Amino acid sequence: MTRHGLHRITRFRPGPRRKAIAIGVVGGSVVAGIVATMMPLLASDDLSIRAAADTTATAVAQDGDNAAKSTLATCATRCDGNPRGGREGVIEFAVTTVPTTAVNIRATLRVHAWQQFAATVTAHASPLSARESRPPVTSAGAALDSVTSVSKGFNEWDVSKLVTGNGTWTVSLAQSGLESRIYWASVENRNPDLRPSLLISYDLGARPSPVTTTRPAPPPSPSASPTTAAPKPSPTIAPTRTATPSASGTLPSGRCGSVSDKLVPSCGAWWGMYTPTAAAGGWDHGKAVTDVETQIGRKFDIVHRYHDFSNAGSNGAFPDVYEQQQMREGRLMFFAWESRDFSAGITLKWSDVYGGKQDDTIDAVAGRIKAAGVPVFIGFDHEPEDEPNKGSDADFVRAWRYVHDRFASAGATNAVWVWTMMGWSGHHSRYAGLYPGDRYVDWVAYDPYNFHVCNGSTVWKSPSTTIGDFYRWLDDNGIGASKPRMLAEFGTNFNSADPGAKQRWFQEFPAALKAHPKIKAAMYFNSAGMTSRTSTCDMTMNHDTSAVAGFAKAGQDPYLRQPTGGSR
Repeated sequence: MTRHGLHRITRFRPGPRRKAIAIGVVGGSVVAGIVATMMPLLASDDLSIRAAADTTATAVAQDGDNAAKSTLATCATRCDGNPRGGREGVIEFAVTTVPTTAVNIRATLRVHAWQQFAATVTAHASPLSARESRPPVTSAGAALDSVTSVSKGFNEWDVSKLVTGNGTWTVSLAQSGLESRIYWASVENRNPDLRPSLLISYDLGARPSPVTTTRPAPPPSPSASPTTAAPKPSPTIAPTRTATPSASGTLPSGRCGSVSDKLVPSCGAWWGMYTPTAAAGGWDHGKAVTDVETQIGRKFDIVHRYHDFSNAGSNGAFPDVYEQQQMREGRLMFFAWESRDFSAGITLKWSDVYGGKQDDTIDAVAGRIKAAGVPVFIGFDHEPEDEPNKGSDADFVRAWRYVHDRFASAGATNAVWVWTMMGWSGHHSRYAGLYPGDRYVDWVAYDPYNFHVCNGSTVWKSPSTTIGDFYRWLDDNGIGASKPRMLAEFGTNFNSADPGAKQRWFQEFPAALKAHPKIKAAMYFNSAGMTSRTSTCDMTMNHDTSAVAGFAKAGQDPYLRQPTGGSR
């Protein structure tokens, strides 16, 4: 997720970023052991279903065979000067894989446009055949949802009123407010990623019980870039625990309480967070963490921070004084190391890294990591698939290996290497080419989010749905098959129509982790990041008291209460 402030330059990217789609069968059931008062839904999945057929309905004979074209068209009744030139896009879907036990079925129609338009386009239940070459425009069925302006890229309509389970469902798109044609990608488009699709989400089990909420608290202040050196950290009152290292470097087995040399816990998962600081807080990265710990009543296992290649100040000279204090108090550190200079706004190329131009910085950081004397998580350039200006996928792999090998030569063998991807289905074809190889990677990580309306979607994704797509893709494709997995970032929006939804989402999260047991660490991204705080969007954990209560409940689950810590 793109971040504000200290750690990364903010860039808004329109389009289908992180709209991860799961294609295929339903995942396994959630492991038992949820706290009795919670009543969560069971395991859930997404289905992305390609259209079975589509066409453009019109009375204009000159259009020819619309069922065979690579585009659909919509237009108002009076279109391009023709009083009878109206057009509707008609799309058919065959849904066959929704389980009979599915509840809370949500269906979203996604259709791609190449330009922005000031037009309203309404999705209707359609009586027309999407397999005819040019069906006549007839009275539309029930209106399902509208977009009041057409965006460049994918546009989405909530068609849940129509799609209630398995069956054949046909939707028409009717246009108003603009008397010229809008073209959309059709089933025949040569780019399969642009073809119409139906995203179906659901849960398995009974509905959750209502959750009592309280009046929201004011949101935290956004972070900004520091201009001065970091002040002395504040002490904390978190207890110190003692770990028992195991000899295994991958997934340990045996009694709970053991930790491998690559920081893999034998039972359960680590619980962590990134939370920003700001000028108002004195740029105190220590207090930013302990303030949240006080809110939720526990210490985090892992503190996640973002650093750059400046090799100066808290941005680049890490571990800084706050991180050193946090390590002394028993927390693990995860350094997300970005090939940038945050303050100067400079983005490096991966060829600068493997070409030797950054050797002094790499060696200085390796020396400080070695001097830390304890294992630490480190990731080079997380989400590289979102960094087109840095070079090719092959350049990233070469730079990763170069940094890894310089650390090894410097004796910084306590660095535990975390390969972090977005996990978006639109980049699935690239991930094999971005993987540096098992020799260079200790953990495989990804960044799943339930953005809900924050990115223009209408789909509310359960925790299991949110984390399940890329998890299954990794299983199916064998990348890092022997490696533990991590949610380097995760997060959820709230639902303005259901004030208790975010609290329930957090309460259900431990069960989702138990259903995906290769995930051995999860870190909440407690920042607005690429989103904006609005009346319907706030991705922070502590934007209201009910969300804090849900997150605190999750953190008390025994699965996330590791009997380890302290000196390593």
